[in-house]
Amino acid sequence: MNAIDFTPLYRSTVGFDRFANLLDSALQHNHGNGYPPYNIEATEENEYAITVAVAGFKESELDIQSERGVLTIRGEKDTSDKDERNYLYQGIANRTFERKFQLADHVKVVAAQLENGILKIDLVKEIPEAMKPKRIAIGTGTKQIEQKDKAAA
Repeated sequence: MNAIDFTPLYRSTVGFDRFANLLDSALQHNHGNGYPPYNIEATEENEYAITVAVAGFKESELDIQSERGVLTIRGEKDTSDKDERNYLYQGIANRTFERKFQLADHVKVVAAQLENGILKIDLVKEIPEAMKPKRIAIGTGTKQIEQKDKAAA
């Protein structure tokens, strides 16, 4: 696939460099074999959950990290206690994996639970007070005139 030229976007916007880079990397990213399967859902207005099927993995074999807007989930099977079984068919994958999720600004991981082979990661979008919408009162302009009169006196 050819790379998309974001030059027209840069001409009419300011501060969207990260968005363009994110879009470009998403289009070029190879998602591999799709293991392990996962779901992403919106549970509330600013709350999300990522659910990953990690059958056969123990809590000690999973690693979850969030750094610079990227959530990384790694699973590595402990081979020290590998039992010698004679499988006729092995359909449960026990291979090492790594999944990465790009998080939007102000999205934070708040909890993770492992139950019945399902890893659930809870996320919340916390918008800082300074970025929330504010109502601006409309003045009559008399305040500025009064201040100019006081400065002249």
